[in-house]
Amino acid sequence: MGLDSIFGNNPFLVFVILVWTIIWKGIALWRAAKLEQKNWFIIILVISSLGIIELVYLFGFAKKKLKFKEIQSWIHIPLKK
Repeated sequence: MGLDSIFGNNPFLVFVILVWTIIWKGIALWRAAKLEQKNWFIIILVISSLGIIELVYLFGFAKKKLKFKEIQSWIHIPLKK
């Protein structure tokens, strides 16, 4: 059972992975550009990692680390107190 049979039989899975990757890549590229972190921008742009490198950058290495509360403010989901 190869990847082609897994993804070939599950176009919805391919779509979900694609959307996941595009969202995190876009956020990471935007933040790297805004914070003038050119090396990270190039790494994120060139390497396809299913969002792993993007998440590592956003939550670990960005000059201004991404916080879950910031994401919450974008999508307006209240947190339980």
